[in-house]
Amino acid sequence: MKKVSKRWTPAHWASWKPYGVGEQRPNNYQEILRTVWENRDQLPYAWRILTQGVCDGCVLGTDGLRDWTHEGIHLCNVRLRLLRLNTMPALDIARLQEVAQLAARSGRELRQLGRLAQPMIRGRDEPGFRPIAWDEALAEIAGRISASRPERLGFYLTSRGMPNESYYAAQKAVRALGTNSIDNAARVCHSPSTDGLKTSLGVAATTCSYEDWIGSDLVVFIGCNVANNQPVATKFLHYAKKEGTRIVVVNPYREPGMERYWIPSIPESAIFGTRLADHFFQVNVGGDIGFLNGTMKHMVEEGWLDQSFIETHTAGFEALRAELDRQSWDDLERISGATRAEMLSFARMVGEAETAVFVWAMGITQHAFGERNVQAIVNLALTRGFVGRPGSGLMPIRGHSGVQGGSEMGAYATVFPGGLPVNAENAAALSARYGFAVSPEPGFTAPQMIDAAHAGQLDVLFAAGGNFLDVLPQPEYVQAGLERVPLRVHMDIVLSRQMLLDPAEVVILLPAATRYEIPGGVTQTSTERRVIFNPEIEGPRPGDVRSEGEVLLEIARRVRPELSPTLSFTDMAAVRREIGQIIPMYDGIQNLTSAGDQFQYGGAHLCWNWNFPTPDGKAHFVPVQLPLNEVPEGAFVVTTRRGKQFNSIVQERKDALNGALREAVLINPVDAERLGLKNGDRVELRNGVGALRGHAMLAPIQPGNLQVHWPEGNVLIDRRVRSPGVGIPDYNAVVRLERVAASREEA
Repeated sequence: MKKVSKRWTPAHWASWKPYGVGEQRPNNYQEILRTVWENRDQLPYAWRILTQGVCDGCVLGTDGLRDWTHEGIHLCNVRLRLLRLNTMPALDIARLQEVAQLAARSGRELRQLGRLAQPMIRGRDEPGFRPIAWDEALAEIAGRISASRPERLGFYLTSRGMPNESYYAAQKAVRALGTNSIDNAARVCHSPSTDGLKTSLGVAATTCSYEDWIGSDLVVFIGCNVANNQPVATKFLHYAKKEGTRIVVVNPYREPGMERYWIPSIPESAIFGTRLADHFFQVNVGGDIGFLNGTMKHMVEEGWLDQSFIETHTAGFEALRAELDRQSWDDLERISGATRAEMLSFARMVGEAETAVFVWAMGITQHAFGERNVQAIVNLALTRGFVGRPGSGLMPIRGHSGVQGGSEMGAYATVFPGGLPVNAENAAALSARYGFAVSPEPGFTAPQMIDAAHAGQLDVLFAAGGNFLDVLPQPEYVQAGLERVPLRVHMDIVLSRQMLLDPAEVVILLPAATRYEIPGGVTQTSTERRVIFNPEIEGPRPGDVRSEGEVLLEIARRVRPELSPTLSFTDMAAVRREIGQIIPMYDGIQNLTSAGDQFQYGGAHLCWNWNFPTPDGKAHFVPVQLPLNEVPEGAFVVTTRRGKQFNSIVQERKDALNGALREAVLINPVDAERLGLKNGDRVELRNGVGALRGHAMLAPIQPGNLQVHWPEGNVLIDRRVRSPGVGIPDYNAVVRLERVAASREEA
């Protein structure tokens, strides 16, 4: 744990007004009071979860209220907002007898009805659900899988609090059924990161630790907003500032939470706030490659490279240099939205830094060229050897507490446990370990499952958590696909809107256990590759709930009883023992037995001392061409943004960081003036996919770009546009914007 300075530094204060009175900002003390009131019926249990468990929110990782980066309390409003999902009482099943009465309810209102506590079933033309026994539910599911074929099955796992053991058991069960069609939120969010890192460095995860932020010369955030999604990270940044770290943000929108934040557990920051970002570089949506390539072009021209590192430890630099030479400054400025001078300014910062950490998230990955975006970041880091040493690294930061392990356990359509590609050689090796034939063919990803469902090519969809209806592009298309699946199984802790869609034949709801309810305890993996034990926590149980892995293993045993010995585990410790055997980098997970037990696989830094696990032992530059971001005259590029939101869980109508309501359309004042728009005017965004109405909100966003909330903006996203390498949806679109006249609005 890095020692940090506690001296007060007025130069870093956000405001001289005590506690930011009158400022638009989150009121974290009010969040604590709200949490106490919301959990007032189970306060002792809620307190045990907070003080004994891991974090339910982002994937920074905790041991109760502590972490491994700095001293003091580790608690944020995201974790507090999610606490009630663990403590709420059981749902009154009478509410589900007529689902029509629930159709108009929001996702938040559905969640507030309570925990799913027993299996339920609804048949075609039936008005609602009726309770059934677990045995009846599992028999129905197993019978339908047995009557189908592996290529007509689909399985999806959310990142919502799901532990490593459930991911691992689930993927093993699904592969015993003969298919690799299992997907999870990790792939939908960060598969371009995995692809880019693996290609260049031979590793597929964050290369450094959080403590590398503190005291690094430079920390760069590209397409991510930790103040909103990982609020505790602002505490790391507060201390980093005290150690002289320069913080830079590259983003289309000047995120207010990245400019300044009031950190409640640090008295100095709680009173006066902390100015976080030293520099903002605003780029176009999809302009990151242009900005990063322009930066490297300057660095090459000025000689701001670590030539010794490049010559000794890398390959492919001359091809990168040739590609940069081909790219004109006119193209780089047009595509990036930044000026040549701004790129020079950033290049100088990178060139002067001895250490640097680059952090990114879905603003980088969820593009049609997401893999290339990541590759451009890796290229920039390699120009000065910012990897494999203290204070430096590449960090695709995760937003959800179960997501890192989901990919590494192999709950993927395209990779096996440990990140091995799905191919004949790896399938044969895993078959020998498991004692049954594992398919060598990649399975359906989540978007492909919906395509198959729409085409009538999916007989069974088992969705553990998640909410395809709210998270995938073109909701009408998603709904039509879901309503064509003969058997849909939704396993979750609470209701979601997709559960209420009409059955083609049968819909089954299964109640899931939270991570705190699983006997014997489980583990999660943080962004910095720290595998952390989460104990079972004594408290009320809403009914007969089970873990997702346990249920899928039971289904697989019913379909293939001859495999029962290899598909049976005596307890979660047995699952961890097998994980340690099958996934070499997780060797040590079998030793985690008590609260506080943890280890960081690969150590504090991957590629330590510039030893790269690639075939030639070198890091590889990969030339990145500019994307063809041609925007018609008068059109805008719109992207989605989040506020008071956790994945598809919308927690509030208003974003406490900028005051935006859910219907806000963020627009630059210059663009608004050109269109004759004022703050609050009704507007409509339209393209060939759909239309979205909202209110104009003047904001410091790059001209020519718009931002709307997600999932509201999914009606504008073209489901067919996906990245070529990993098939991730592009959550951006080109739209026309016009004012909605009063008469038209009334019509």
